[in-house]
Amino acid sequence: MRAPIGSFEDACPAAERLGLLTAPVARAVEGGWGGVPAEQIIHVDTDPEIADTAAFVAHHGADLLRRSANCVVVAGKRGGEVTLAACLVLSHSRVDVNGAVRKHLGARKASFAPMETAVGETGMEFRGITPVGLPDGWPLLIDAAVVDEEWVLIGSGTRRGKLIITGKALAALPGAVVVESLGTGG
Repeated sequence: MRAPIGSFEDACPAAERLGLLTAPVARAVEGGWGGVPAEQIIHVDTDPEIADTAAFVAHHGADLLRRSANCVVVAGKRGGEVTLAACLVLSHSRVDVNGAVRKHLGARKASFAPMETAVGETGMEFRGITPVGLPDGWPLLIDAAVVDEEWVLIGSGTRRGKLIITGKALAALPGAVVVESLGTGG
């Protein structure tokens, strides 16, 4: 199978590679969501040593910088309450944590969640976190520019491998809210 974006030597439906995914991601892929069948989610097997965005696009195609998205976990605080959420923005952007995220979560203060919290709560590897398979009830804030992409490269829950999916399918994920200008600097 040929991936719809990038230059990948090893691509196939993610449903055929559930063993390479973390448990929460495998469950989400297997079940599908919002009318997105598992067969439409593509897994590309990649070297974890070049998983960071700059090295990854240098190896697999510069166009991926515009067509890949990063998922980060944020913590919004108000009083003694902490709300964890995930944010998805195109790789060339930064999450507007102190503006769009704080406002959407109704938080007094918002920041990136500590690594231990992000991996512990998601069941995913650091720098491999994906919006697919997030804990139930978590808000998923997605920049509108991500949804506008026909195909988007995202994490797979591990440093090894990535998922390719349509922007519209990402907007159909449980808890997803499309937010204008969530990403800045892009």
